[in-house]
Amino acid sequence: MNWILLVEIIYLFVVILVIFRVVNDTRSSTKALAYILFILFVPLIGMIFYFSFGINYRNRKLYSKKLGLDEPLRAQIKSKLDAYFEAIQRSGLVGEKYQNLIEFTRRSGSSPLTTNNDVKLLINGEDKFPELLKALDNAQRHIHLEYYIFENDTTGNSVAEVLIRKAKAGVKVRFMYDDFGSHRLGKPFIKRLHDAGVETAPFYKIKWYALANRLNYRNHRKLVIIDGSTSFIGGINMSDKYRNDLNNKNDLFWRDTHLMIKGQVTVYLQYLFLCDWNFSSASNLEYSESYFPDDTKQQTIEKEVVQIAASGPDSTQPVIFYTLLEAISSAKKSIYITSPYFIPGESLMDALIIAIQSGLDVKILIPGVSDSKMVNAAASAYYTELLRYGAKIYKYNKGFVHAKTMVVDGSLAVVGSANMDYRSFDLNFEVNAMVYSENIARQLTEIFDNDLKDSLQIDAETWLNRPKYIQLWDKMVRLLSPFL
Repeated sequence: MNWILLVEIIYLFVVILVIFRVVNDTRSSTKALAYILFILFVPLIGMIFYFSFGINYRNRKLYSKKLGLDEPLRAQIKSKLDAYFEAIQRSGLVGEKYQNLIEFTRRSGSSPLTTNNDVKLLINGEDKFPELLKALDNAQRHIHLEYYIFENDTTGNSVAEVLIRKAKAGVKVRFMYDDFGSHRLGKPFIKRLHDAGVETAPFYKIKWYALANRLNYRNHRKLVIIDGSTSFIGGINMSDKYRNDLNNKNDLFWRDTHLMIKGQVTVYLQYLFLCDWNFSSASNLEYSESYFPDDTKQQTIEKEVVQIAASGPDSTQPVIFYTLLEAISSAKKSIYITSPYFIPGESLMDALIIAIQSGLDVKILIPGVSDSKMVNAAASAYYTELLRYGAKIYKYNKGFVHAKTMVVDGSLAVVGSANMDYRSFDLNFEVNAMVYSENIARQLTEIFDNDLKDSLQIDAETWLNRPKYIQLWDKMVRLLSPFL
């Protein structure tokens, strides 16, 4: 009995220490409370779960090596980035409306405001992949690719063939893939690239001794940078399922959005790639003018103004989360959001409710059928709260909507890899493009309106009168939102 009592005392002492650590490490009080309850009500397993998935690695500098490698590179291109910012500030192309958002993004992520950008919206894989293959084929100096999901299928192999051909022709090709998202690539695929001269690197390779932590922090970015002047960014991974023109292999219509950009903003995307590469690869890429061509004098037809928001466990704060919060708070007329996983958290919910109550037109497009029942249930609880205040929420029924976009007041368009959920805000490496352009915002609004034609608006009264047990289940699952 004395041994049992001693074990109980030791366990209680350990629980108290872990709870203190949760309170000290976790920025979100909601998330901290969820972990504490899990630890208290699910003995031992709760603590194992917290140490596997819950530690705030942003504060603990898990990526201290990455931060150390990033800083010299950032310092070397700082003068170029500052020159872009100063030039566009003097031009007056962007008014006062978004100055807080612009300044925050510049200060928090060293991301400059850039002009002289040609921006093209690419809708679904059938738009993206022909443009991508054409751009890859035109590469003269280097090709840099960074993908969460890269599949060994028709689409993946069509790109691989171009990479192999360009590498043999003397173009420097570097391919980085997330070791979890692209786990089905296989060694023969990578060897084929290696043998042709393509450099490859898995991002944050999964190792058995750190399995849980490494599974939890992934690179969700989808980037291509060609010759330092052309870039691709958005939500479309490298897989057949993102292409509706391969109907024999893809029964589900896939709705997604990507951008092709030619111009100055590619400089910052290049910087992001090099930082990620230096963290993941055995080789260390240093600053080179060939990676960052001087195009400050280049004139383009559209002259779109673009800024990049990027964040992850290596950033000192959740930059993408804060930029979305500031963009929503700056809205005066309308906010149109498309998100496949809508678990915004309390701060964004408050901002959206304030916007709705202020008379703004707030519309949210979500999947008609989610690929995760738990995520769908958690998101449903947020729908209930927003519908109660007058939000217009639409379920996309043509297929699965995977696009991550937002349009504010017909003058700001956001397209990127980040979902509106805790995982994108706190755990994953993500990147969004913010285009301060009435032209691009108008095009994206037209696409949004077209998607609504294939959607069904949720009737607020019917939704709010759903059976109590369903609403209770949604609220219970919402408690798990920080883990989803």
